Amino acid sequence: MTTGRGGRGAALLEALANNLSNRPGLKEEEPQSKQFSSGASLGRGSLLAAALKQSGETKPSLLSEPAQSTLSTPSIESKPIGRGFAAMKALLQHQQQSPMVGRGMGVSAQTSSTSLYPPTSSQASPALTAPSLANQNNSGSQDLDEISRRLGQVEVQEQPRRKERERLPTVTMIGIEGTPLDLSANYVRVKCSNPGVYLYSVQFSPPIDNRKLMMKLLIEHRDKFPTLNSFDGNIFYLPYKLPQEEVNLTSTRKTDGSKISIKLSYVKMVPPEQCCHLYNVIFRRIMYILQMCQVGKYYYNPNTPAVVPQHKLEVWPGYITAIKEHEGGLLLLLDASHRVLRTETVHDIMEKSYHLNPSNYKSDVFKMVVGCVVLTRYNNKTYRVDDILWDSSPMECFQLKTGESMTFEEYYRKQHNIVITNPSQPLLLSKRKPPKGMPPGFKMDPEFLCLVPELCYMSGLTDDIRSQFTVMKDLAAHTRVTPAQRQFAMKKFVNNVNSNPDAKKELAIWGLELDSSTVSINGRLLPMEKIIMGNKEFMAGPQCDWSRDVCRNELVSAVSLMNWGVFYLRKDAPRVNDFIRCLQNEAKNMGINCLVPFRKELVNEKIETLVQELRNSISSKVQLVVVVNPTNREDRYSVIKKVCCVEAPVPSQVIISKTIAKPDKLRSVVQKIALQINCKLGGELWSVPIPLQKLMVVGIDTYHCPTKKKASIGGFVASMNHTCTRWYSKVCIQQPGQELVQGLQICLTAALRKFHAENHFLPEKIVIFRDGVGDGQLDVLADHEVKQLHRCFTSFGEYTPFCTTVCVQKRINTRIYSREKNGEMANPPPGTVVDHTVTRRDRYDYFIVSQHVRHGTVSPTHYIVVDDGIGLKPGQMQRLTYKMTYLYYNWPGTVRVPAPCQYAHKLAYLVGESIGREPAECLSDRLFFL
Repeated sequence: MTTGRGGRGAALLEALANNLSNRPGLKEEEPQSKQFSSGASLGRGSLLAAALKQSGETKPSLLSEPAQSTLSTPSIESKPIGRGFAAMKALLQHQQQSPMVGRGMGVSAQTSSTSLYPPTSSQASPALTAPSLANQNNSGSQDLDEISRRLGQVEVQEQPRRKERERLPTVTMIGIEGTPLDLSANYVRVKCSNPGVYLYSVQFSPPIDNRKLMMKLLIEHRDKFPTLNSFDGNIFYLPYKLPQEEVNLTSTRKTDGSKISIKLSYVKMVPPEQCCHLYNVIFRRIMYILQMCQVGKYYYNPNTPAVVPQHKLEVWPGYITAIKEHEGGLLLLLDASHRVLRTETVHDIMEKSYHLNPSNYKSDVFKMVVGCVVLTRYNNKTYRVDDILWDSSPMECFQLKTGESMTFEEYYRKQHNIVITNPSQPLLLSKRKPPKGMPPGFKMDPEFLCLVPELCYMSGLTDDIRSQFTVMKDLAAHTRVTPAQRQFAMKKFVNNVNSNPDAKKELAIWGLELDSSTVSINGRLLPMEKIIMGNKEFMAGPQCDWSRDVCRNELVSAVSLMNWGVFYLRKDAPRVNDFIRCLQNEAKNMGINCLVPFRKELVNEKIETLVQELRNSISSKVQLVVVVNPTNREDRYSVIKKVCCVEAPVPSQVIISKTIAKPDKLRSVVQKIALQINCKLGGELWSVPIPLQKLMVVGIDTYHCPTKKKASIGGFVASMNHTCTRWYSKVCIQQPGQELVQGLQICLTAALRKFHAENHFLPEKIVIFRDGVGDGQLDVLADHEVKQLHRCFTSFGEYTPFCTTVCVQKRINTRIYSREKNGEMANPPPGTVVDHTVTRRDRYDYFIVSQHVRHGTVSPTHYIVVDDGIGLKPGQMQRLTYKMTYLYYNWPGTVRVPAPCQYAHKLAYLVGESIGREPAECLSDRLFFL
């Protein structure tokens, strides 16, 4: 017999039916009655079996009727429910006992074997009465009394309700530094005339787990509830309060015609500011009313695409909407979005690859298609391609849920009126992702979907397309929107909502109304920073660009280039000669002493030849190796970095031949290369004034492999001097897809030791900029990574520095505009700060615009202080953050995120994409990854 999970009660009942001849653990010489003397060690099923055995009763058949004679001992043929549940139930039915509680189940003698319900509070401790055993011997009665006593102590607790998130107080952190600015943002104020939203819990009797069935049962009462789309499976949200606290309804289940009781119980009223999740659902409904199509996370208009026929592309215009409670109240984030789609299908790519490379086209198609997202236009849904089924075709059959068998070709012809032209093409395989909130291990039904290549359109842009200047230039005409154009798109959306009767009715039900204009903000412009070089100091300028000055003045710390080598092919020899000559001339202007390098001319383009030359030439005296590659091959680049970062550690510079091929652009290219080389050798380019003393600034970022086949890499970079111009770097390798850095404690401990070795003291203040963390991980970041930081301080004895952790978010949809005198919207200048109105209500955060953008709309960076240990004033914290955007040495200007974050990103990307292993420790004190 196979029992359920555990099933001790059923096993012992079966053994009782077989005279206990085969019970596990029973010795032949040991009497059976002795086995039950220690009933405390057995389950409730065994206790009942012992009581019945001692009272002379035998176990009835589970398949027999209750009136059947109990003198017979039939065999058990049906599979009992887990832990002897069915056997105990049949036994109790035979003895006409009152309801008993099994392990985790409440069982009623009147309930059929197929109807199982969770216990209620009244079933938690039922009393056990046994009138049929009243005349039995004393031993049986004592055993039953013991059973009653123990079962009376059993408590079945109700499943705890989901704990509501505590509403935190409003956080206001406004700075005073800087010049006032008149700004606006892409937020529209949402007005609500209703006092709030009323919550009702919904219970079905008998219970129902299928949400779709719940909705069908509620639809029968549509006349009473006009907002059925606000039911989430447990809670019914209503814009008004019902007359009664409890409402009882009855619906008919169409599958079997049974009556289902529905009970609505009033829970509470929630103010509008706490109903953002509901209002976002309402706006999704409005998007469908406006005939918008959801592609990915956002909504687009497929009826008005902008076609780029020369590149086989089209652009769908759309909108990004999100309602949240901000410091300025309930606001709707509204921004224009664009979805770039390719007019070629996967089938077109397969045909093109076959004509170009017939012998190996399958491998080429696999690289170009697998991992990409495709769009099926017959339903406007996107799918990720996980594999290609080369042995399958649209003529194969699959089984519908109704049990009917049908071919893919017949299905598309009948369901979508689409005729598949190529019946021999392979099929694409897509694995369905479970919805958010599902338990681990949950699988969709069906788990995989098969797609026809000629119906799947490629979406997004490949690296090959992005590298084509003309393609990106033509696309930018449609996707690079100016602030004035974004403002016009927002007004157009608000007018469409207010002028559409159905959309306006949907908002009116909940008492919502959109303001006609965007919010106004009083922002500030931080003071311009001073750039300090070796022999000159100058202001950064209104556009924060000092590319000319950095190449005409001496660097803060210039490293002489004495012993270095160049590796190249024979055909690139003239270009290499021009490069070396130009580098020596430009290096003098920067204060760098550059000698003539040793040269290694490669006999062929094989990677093995290059690796052998590198290994033979690199020694402890070599400062730098420069490799001129004929093409931009990733495998060749990766091999060079593996050799120069792990096997024979030395700073390396890889140059593509065509980059130094044009004489008119050679000088500007060489200047940038010279700056990179100086950084890789440990030099410093420029600095800005840092007022804080004994300060360490840390940047952390994580690299994830797009295909999830490689490990995730955590990049860690920390400053080593007062001016934050020298950096220490370290990486930690994690599981694929893991965001939060597990080895952060080890990285910071190593950085503190290096800082002490360089300065002979430990930092008193540590500011950590953590990049790449979304809103859902902010609390985990504060509880997980911050605690790792504080734990590592204990390894230095009585060392307790002040530590502040700031989360850096650059992939945001917030846009900030500057109001011009003529009323038009423009990009704000670099250094613009916004720290109120559109910031989070319950967090210490601020926005900074640190870049100057000539085309399109500038994107601010969102900074969230998750742990403020230093306690700087808001203006001081904002100025320190802005100063850090000046110190990224790969660009003579400000960057979007603080320099340590960008360094950590470059390090993690290099290790994750090319190296795959931890770089040598001797390279950790220089920016070898630029």
